[in-house]
Amino acid sequence: MHDLKVLLSQEKIAARVAELGRQISHDFAGEQVTLIGVLKGAAIFLSDLSRAISLDCTFDFIAVSSYGNGKQNSGEVKLLKDVDQSMEGKNVILVEDILDTGLTISYLTRVLEAHNPKSLRIAALLDKVSRRTQPIKAHYVGFEIPDEFVVGYGMDYAERYRNLKDICIVP
Repeated sequence: MHDLKVLLSQEKIAARVAELGRQISHDFAGEQVTLIGVLKGAAIFLSDLSRAISLDCTFDFIAVSSYGNGKQNSGEVKLLKDVDQSMEGKNVILVEDILDTGLTISYLTRVLEAHNPKSLRIAALLDKVSRRTQPIKAHYVGFEIPDEFVVGYGMDYAERYRNLKDICIVP
């Protein structure tokens, strides 16, 4: 884990996740929300975000494949695991670790819209706006970051570094 440069400290991440939780709690006051975490990267973000939301909140997971074991996105998205429960009539928040080109989120938005939710919003911890190729925007964004390859807080490089408390840049 040498040569990694800290981009966002665990303290900064925790403070921002708490703010996002308050914002979601305000936006959906008096209602229930269902968080859908994109495996595996968003698992830690979803866990912390769910505890920062002061509403009746459930969660589920969805899994896709688009990266493989490299740093480059293959450009092709494949559904590996759909949600386990019905999303019909629910307030759904798709929770993603990083919004990059927008290909994965665009695909998942279509998949989840087919479940007929009451509402569908996107929460992304990180947003690399400079890499966007699809016209998609998250409703809740933790941090806008430069076009760097990052690991930690659930994000990996070939399945490594997910357990780092900070978000770091891989040189």
